[in-house]
Amino acid sequence: MTQSLTAAPDAASAPPATPGRPGPLGRMGVAVTRHGRGVALIWVVLVVGLGVFAPFVEHRLSGAGWQADGSESVQVRDLAQESFGGNASHAIQVVVHSPGAPLTEGEGPEVLAEVTRVLETDDRLAEIVAPMPGASLSADGRTAVVLAGAGVDTNEMVRVASDLKGELQALSTDEVQVNPTGSSLLWSDFNEANLEAMLKSEMISWPVTLGILVLAFGALVAAGLPLLLTLAGLVASAGSLVLINELVPVSIWAMNFAMMFSLALGIDYALLVVARYRAARARAGSTRDSAVAETMDTAGKAVLLSGVTVLVSLSAVMLVPSPSFRSMAGGIMLSVVFVLAATLTLLPLVLHRLDDRINRFALPWARAGEHGSPRFERWGQKLWDQPLRWGAGALVVLIALALPIAGLQTAMPSIKVLPEDASARVGYDVVQAAFGDGAPGTIQVVVPQADVASSATVLAADPGVAGVMPAVAGTDDSGLAMIQAVPTVDPSDPALAETVDRLRADLPADALLGGAAVENLDLKQQLDTSTPLVIGIVLALGFLLLLVALQAPLISLLGTVVSLLSTAAAFGVARLVFQDGYGAGLIGFEPQGFLDAWAPVFFFAMIFAIAMDYTVFLLASAKEHWERTGDAKDAMVGAVAQSGRIIFAAGGVMVAVFFTFALAGPLPPKEMGVILGVAVLLDAFLVRLVLLPVMLRLTGPAAWASPAWLRRVLPNISFAHD
Repeated sequence: MTQSLTAAPDAASAPPATPGRPGPLGRMGVAVTRHGRGVALIWVVLVVGLGVFAPFVEHRLSGAGWQADGSESVQVRDLAQESFGGNASHAIQVVVHSPGAPLTEGEGPEVLAEVTRVLETDDRLAEIVAPMPGASLSADGRTAVVLAGAGVDTNEMVRVASDLKGELQALSTDEVQVNPTGSSLLWSDFNEANLEAMLKSEMISWPVTLGILVLAFGALVAAGLPLLLTLAGLVASAGSLVLINELVPVSIWAMNFAMMFSLALGIDYALLVVARYRAARARAGSTRDSAVAETMDTAGKAVLLSGVTVLVSLSAVMLVPSPSFRSMAGGIMLSVVFVLAATLTLLPLVLHRLDDRINRFALPWARAGEHGSPRFERWGQKLWDQPLRWGAGALVVLIALALPIAGLQTAMPSIKVLPEDASARVGYDVVQAAFGDGAPGTIQVVVPQADVASSATVLAADPGVAGVMPAVAGTDDSGLAMIQAVPTVDPSDPALAETVDRLRADLPADALLGGAAVENLDLKQQLDTSTPLVIGIVLALGFLLLLVALQAPLISLLGTVVSLLSTAAAFGVARLVFQDGYGAGLIGFEPQGFLDAWAPVFFFAMIFAIAMDYTVFLLASAKEHWERTGDAKDAMVGAVAQSGRIIFAAGGVMVAVFFTFALAGPLPPKEMGVILGVAVLLDAFLVRLVLLPVMLRLTGPAAWASPAWLRRVLPNISFAHD
């Protein structure tokens, strides 16, 4: 029976593993091949059955959900929808503007009447409020805002915005411009721009990915398998998200992130499994069954551990009480489950059926049976001979890139995330020009009728408030009233947060503050609170998973800690690019002066998941060599030789996939592409192929030491196959 071996820190070697029958994954792999028709039928049913729903994913999934559940501002939004005719943060504001004459002249009255008519035809809208002098009609009479109250939730209002904006904009004439705006339009416009960017990025990334895979495998058939595997997982996860959305709202971002993440991760897994099968099959005396068993006992085990680590890392994001974050994390986790399942069941079956045909259309330099790379073996030997030189160099680069993180500032996305010609941004700019910088971020205060006078006094006296509108009584018997106040600053200005904090302290205790801008502030505060907790849990769970798999506390701890270096360096680069604007012209965006507040917590989990992916590949290979020989040098050099090419190729694929997202579309996908691309670039090529092997060299046998009590507690997991 195969057993896992450990060593005390002073041990020079460990006895070899005992040969025996395949482990659980090896036996599962062989069983899959023997029931090939049944397994293939299950996958056909899954892919086809769920795939029929996949084309609807962009239309069915929701576009909102960026809120802090339970916050004061969300309470205001709900009250505004129920008791104030839908005058909530997700209401639609149709901006009608005449550059020349007042709207009371010429085509103005007719256009305003048509706008009202279009809005009244949609039963998802609540009260339609005509422009009012001093509030929604500018002093010069050339800009008016028709308010369409929200009669449905935020997700459905985004669909309303998408359905109506084209018809509303079509009402524009040579004399009068019509542009709907507001938070629902912002998300509608953003989702459209984001979809276009995602499709463009996918069109670029797939050919680039195939090219890298052909170079890595040296054969066209072998290179195509990872893409087919990933495609099956993507189709199944897309259809699943559509079905889940019927029960619980799922953000469209869940699919966007799932597409990118599962493509990169699926290719990683397939690279490792296919390379191991080819090497095992080329060995003298090998059969298809024995090659599958060996592949699943080694590479399959590493893939399973990696997948579990990814799922655990992303599950920590569920702690953020925001629908968008939870559905995004859930969507990625679902896609990872499908890709993982396909890797462990469908891929062994395909490899078994193709067998030697996997090497068809091979390039001249391809060596299908090569278990380890001579080039990376030489690199591992160089690291063993000069660990301090290479380790210090990598460490200096990572620390230098991480230093700018000290000045990183975050805020919720501003209107600048939209293209300049987007309806929501055009309307936003017109409102600011006509009513003041703070007009698009109007603060809504809901108070009991008895507190109206005192609340109005506090609002009028606050230096951060430019104007206060008369109180409006609720349409029901709630006894509530709403007062709207226009801030003096743009909604993305940090000074607005100071104004909101001051008002919450000075207003009566029963007063509730809300509005679209305040919802963003409450979400940012929630993210600031949740981020340290999420990071701590991700690190702790990542360490525990490595400890269970490797039974080696020291290298498990080091493997977890070094992941922070590439993460910190990626965010240091993000500060220089997105906050300070370096390279903004190169990738085509307008700097906001900060990084979007949702990026640190979400991207940290994603980066850590990817980093642990490579960590598992390297350390699983190192432990396999250690179990066989008990020699620290063989463990380090052998791991680099065996997994270095896989990490290098997988890292290249991920960098290509992520960087293509930085080339098109609105700002958030650019942030995603740059931050994740830089993180993978640094993690794969500096941390996993330099720094972590150097740590194995410097710690020697101590890396694999494990106290006796810990060995008794942990399960016996071996990565060797005999």
